[in-house]
Amino acid sequence: MTDTDLYRQRIWDSLKRVGRPDSRFHWDFSSFIADFEGNEAATDRILALDAWARASRVFITPDNSTELLRRAAIRAGKTLLVTTYGIRRGFLQLDPGTVPADEVSYAATLDGLDHYARPVSLAELRDGEPLALMVTGGSAISRNGIRFGKGHGYFDLEWAMLSEIGLTSAATEIVDIVHDEQVVDEDLEGEPHDVAVDWIVTPTRTVHVELDGAREPGRVFWDLVPGTEHETIPPIIELRELTTAGAGR
Repeated sequence: MTDTDLYRQRIWDSLKRVGRPDSRFHWDFSSFIADFEGNEAATDRILALDAWARASRVFITPDNSTELLRRAAIRAGKTLLVTTYGIRRGFLQLDPGTVPADEVSYAATLDGLDHYARPVSLAELRDGEPLALMVTGGSAISRNGIRFGKGHGYFDLEWAMLSEIGLTSAATEIVDIVHDEQVVDEDLEGEPHDVAVDWIVTPTRTVHVELDGAREPGRVFWDLVPGTEHETIPPIIELRELTTAGAGR
């Protein structure tokens, strides 16, 4: 068992005290990123960031812990980009003005996003506005910004795919929203495909992470894809086709 596996299990145990169960997966933290006590305060801290104020288009993961922030993005008239659960049906985009005022809370849920947002391909996304801000939940995060979630690597892959099509850059700020119990008070060494975050936001703290140099552009490690759950997700198939077509020009 790796260090991150040990920390993840320890924090999952503590989440049974401060976390909120999922309506489908209950306390199975390997299947979802939990909401937690104090989420409202943590969300307010993100809303106070300059990066939030500047961003007209934001990527927010479909985690339980980010639902309030998705609601805030809709109310603020921001273009909201999310993935479907497990990226199984790719990306969805919710455009400003799409949701009636009395439906905002519902639209921020996963079922509501399916109703109000529209599917978008990578080809369509790469022609749009670059992302200034990305927000994710997580199972745990180290003080040097290395996050680990359910163990599937979804956010790292999302970052990599969006970076491959030019939608992210060194200027894109990444925020992790977690409970204080989910912060590991030591530095951890990430894998080459891990993306470190710029901000760790909890109900009591807003921590700016001093990254070790400029963040490198993300890329898909194609040698790690075969034989994994990522192999058949639509954006990976599309990205491979786009990459192959680009190489053939």
